[in-house]
Amino acid sequence: MTANTPASMDYLLRIFTEEEQIGREEINAVLAELEAECEMRGVELKQVASGYRYQAKPSLTSWLSRLDVERPSRYSRALLETLSLIVYRQPVTRAEIEDVRGVAVSSSIIKTLLEREWVRVVGHRDVPGKPALYGTTRQFLDYFNLKSLSELPPLAEIRSLDSIQSELELKMAGIGAEGEAANAESIDGEPSAEEGGSGTEEVADRDGDNASEEGAAEAESEQVEGNSVASDSANNGDEPLTEAGATAVETASVVDETEDGKDPLAARAG
Repeated sequence: MTANTPASMDYLLRIFTEEEQIGREEINAVLAELEAECEMRGVELKQVASGYRYQAKPSLTSWLSRLDVERPSRYSRALLETLSLIVYRQPVTRAEIEDVRGVAVSSSIIKTLLEREWVRVVGHRDVPGKPALYGTTRQFLDYFNLKSLSELPPLAEIRSLDSIQSELELKMAGIGAEGEAANAESIDGEPSAEEGGSGTEEVADRDGDNASEEGAAEAESEQVEGNSVASDSANNGDEPLTEAGATAVETASVVDETEDGKDPLAARAG
């Protein structure tokens, strides 16, 4: 409870003198008892790379985050990619990291990893320039709650998760495309039927209106012609023409116009 860092086995052994004759077996037995006592508590005894420590259980994270005034650190994608390459390919040089990522590694990223003591220089490669070789530290394992690098997920599992994610994205994209196609078909079909029906009704209405207008125009024209003929006859002292006489006069006018070289149908329409 009072240690600032995880308590290693050597640290615990230094607590006891030689006369007390406390060894590793006794300490491990007590640690197992303490770990069992924590099952009903809000803390747990966790073994990490540097030793043993008490820490809050992960189930209480949402509650404890409300008490933590300090904001959690946010790391860029470039920093996490660089750290991942060092973890899985250590020891690795900066040039090798740049070769995998395809971009230059910022000096600030390496500086941040070194300052946090997640990464350290473990040697130098025997090539021109003697580039530094980077590897992870115990502090890195402690921070990520690991006892050793063997607890990290293998790359095969990470790649399988990536493939599963890509397959899910493709399936979701296919489902979305099918839904959009179905919606497009329903949208294209309904307006066409409505447009077709309304168009037919509009054409029928227009034809009916045109026919009625043409009939009214012809009736009005015939009435005007009859009235003019009747008035001419009255002015000349003749008797008004009967219906048969008006028809005869109209026929004679059509014949005259035909003799003048005009189309009788055009003259009739006029």
